[in-house]
Amino acid sequence: MSRYVFHPQAIGDLDEIWEYIAQDSLDSADRVLEEIRAALLSLVKMPNQGHSRSDLTSRPLCFWLVHSYLIAYAPDEDPLLVIAVLHGWRNPRVMAAILRSRE
Repeated sequence: MSRYVFHPQAIGDLDEIWEYIAQDSLDSADRVLEEIRAALLSLVKMPNQGHSRSDLTSRPLCFWLVHSYLIAYAPDEDPLLVIAVLHGWRNPRVMAAILRSRE
């Protein structure tokens, strides 16, 4: 069965998310990461869920929202490749630059 892997910097994204949320609540931080992991398992089963974002990248990536975090992933990779997990309220130019840096 297929699975998912993280771009090395995407692991750092998850660490940053957990640390930020954990400042207020360790339980909430754990819960959000668990929900992101659950979404990834769902994406493995049906990898073309989500939508494209031509304003962020011309690459064939899909985007899926969990709370306010945007998962950017390559649906055609096996295993599914998670490029980034970004806060959805970030400036689109910043998100596009992050995605470019992870090609």
